[in-house]
Amino acid sequence: MIGYEIKNNEVEITLPYGEKFVQFSVPKRNFLAFLEPKESKGVVSREDVEKLVHEKLNHPIGTKKIGDLVKKGDRVVIVADDITRPTPTDKLIPPLLNEFNSAGIPDEDITIVIALGTHRYMTEDEIIAKFGKETVERVQVINHEWKDPRNLVYLGSSSKATPIIVNKIVAEADFKIGVGNIVPHHIPGFAGGGKIIAPGVVSGETVASFHMLSVRTRRHWLGIARNPVRELIDEIARKAGLHTILNTTLNANKEVVDLFYGDTEEAFYTGVERSREIYGVKAPGKADIVVISSYPCDLEFWQAHKALYPGDILVRDGGTIIVVTPCPEGVAVTHPEIFDLMKMGPEEVDRAVTLGEVSDAVAASLAIAWGNVKKRANIVLVSGGIDESDAEKLGFGYADSVEEALNKAINKYGPKAKVIAVSHGCDMLPILD
Repeated sequence: MIGYEIKNNEVEITLPYGEKFVQFSVPKRNFLAFLEPKESKGVVSREDVEKLVHEKLNHPIGTKKIGDLVKKGDRVVIVADDITRPTPTDKLIPPLLNEFNSAGIPDEDITIVIALGTHRYMTEDEIIAKFGKETVERVQVINHEWKDPRNLVYLGSSSKATPIIVNKIVAEADFKIGVGNIVPHHIPGFAGGGKIIAPGVVSGETVASFHMLSVRTRRHWLGIARNPVRELIDEIARKAGLHTILNTTLNANKEVVDLFYGDTEEAFYTGVERSREIYGVKAPGKADIVVISSYPCDLEFWQAHKALYPGDILVRDGGTIIVVTPCPEGVAVTHPEIFDLMKMGPEEVDRAVTLGEVSDAVAASLAIAWGNVKKRANIVLVSGGIDESDAEKLGFGYADSVEEALNKAINKYGPKAKVIAVSHGCDMLPILD
C-alpha cells in the first residue's frame, strides 16, 4: 500500500502515518523521487525468530558464547529498548532467557531494565505489549529510573570529560547484555550497540553531555558510523561493563532481517553494514520540497524529529521539509522546556548551556539540532497530535493536510519546483548521486 502510482499527469503517493496511511497527489512535472527502504526478506514467525536467536547465540562475533561468559550465581541484566523502538523484544528475549537458564542462570537472577534514556516511563500494559506476557511472568522488567539520583551511580569521567552516571542495577550486575536495533540515527550515525547504555540507562546529565557533543561538532552525524559521538558512547558502554549485544536489523515491515550477537563494538559494526544495505537509498538530487513521514517514530515529536535529518540531506537551501506525523503525545512529554528554548537561535542556546542558564541541557541539544535545520530550510508540520499553536511555538509552519502544505510550497517555488517523498523518514539514509 505504501508507495506511488503515476496516473495521467498526477503521481498518487501513500505514506505511513502511525498505524494508518496518508494519501496525496503531486503533479507529475514536480515529482522527482519516492524513497523507501530496500525490499528485504524478513523472519516473521515467533518460532523462526527464536531459531535465529539460537543460531546467532551459538556463533558469536568477537566474543564467546553466553555459557562461557556467565557462571551460576551471577546477576544478569538485559538492557532493552523501549516502546519508541520497533525491536521485537517479545520474540527475542524468551530464547535469550532460555540460553541463560541453560548456562545455570535462573530467571530470578535476571532483570530487564528498559532503556528509556530520558523518555517517559512505560506503563504496565505497554511493558506487556513490548516484552510479551511470557517474559513479564518469568523475570522482573523495570523502567530505568533516570530522574532519581539514588538509583544512579557515578563511574568516573570519560576522556571527553563526560560524567558517566549509570543506572545502579545495571552497574552492579555481574553480566550485562544489550538488546536493540541497528538503524541510521542523526546523533551517533547509527543506533544500536553501546547506545543501549548511553543514553539508554544513564543520567540526564550524561545524556546531555554527548548530545551537546553531537550538535557542537556537526549539524548531524546521520549515516556516519565512526564519529566522535559513537566513540564516546562506546567508551561509556565499556565503563558501564556492557559485555555483549543482541541487535536486530529490521525491514520496512518491522520483520527481523538479521541478528548480530557478540562483542559490543564488533557485532555492532557488522550490523551497521547490513542496516546500510536496507536503509541507504540513492536519491537523484536535492529537491525544493521534501514530504517525509516520521514512521516508525510517531509517538511524539521528540521521536518524530528524526525525520528532519534525512529531509535535511534531501532539501536544497531555502527549501521546505513537510513532516507528516501523528504525534498522539504531542511534542515532548518529558521535555516541555523545548518550547522556550526554540524561541532562541542555536548559538544563543549553546551559549546559555555553557553559562549554566539552562535547566534541561538534553532539550537544549535538540533545540540546537532543530534550529540548525530550520536555519537552512522551512519546516512544516502536518500532524493530528500537534496543533498550529504548538507548531508556531517551535518556529515551524503548520498545515491541516499534505495537499495544503504542498500547494503553498509549490506556489512559493514556482511550477518547476521538485518534490521528493520519503516513506520511513526516521530510519532512512538518503545517498545523493
